[in-house]
Amino acid sequence: MNVPFRVDNCSIERTLDIVGEKWTFLVLREAFSGVRRFADMQAVTGAPRQVLSARLARLVDEGLLRKEPYREPGQRQRDEYRLTDKGRDLYPLLVALMHWGDKYLADEEGPPVLLTHRDCGAPIEQHFRCADGHEVGGPREVTRMPRVGGPAQKRIGA
Repeated sequence: MNVPFRVDNCSIERTLDIVGEKWTFLVLREAFSGVRRFADMQAVTGAPRQVLSARLARLVDEGLLRKEPYREPGQRQRDEYRLTDKGRDLYPLLVALMHWGDKYLADEEGPPVLLTHRDCGAPIEQHFRCADGHEVGGPREVTRMPRVGGPAQKRIGA
């Protein structure tokens, strides 16, 4: 029997501490779509100004976005927000959330957006594979175990 354990240093918990809020995901959605400027992000997300400002600042502080100054002729200098490698690495997570929403929450007409491969036009799919290349169909095909030599785990009920 697989005895549950509590992970003291949970990667999921730490990740959600940074990105686990609706407005943060919407900001990232737009950043992945190429939206870089505050006013444009506010227009497409509908985020209140203070909320958007706070989310952008947090994403910059966490290293997911970086600021890049720009200046329109006759205007003061402003910042654009560009994804870093750390931010771009969240793309599969965002696509997984989108695919789940498309499957379970889309309107009768279907999902509002389809993701396709730029080179060939085929729909984007996500797959799980183990390091040996075997397709992993879901959680029933995965064994969860503490990392040997990692931080201490506490057995539940022990």
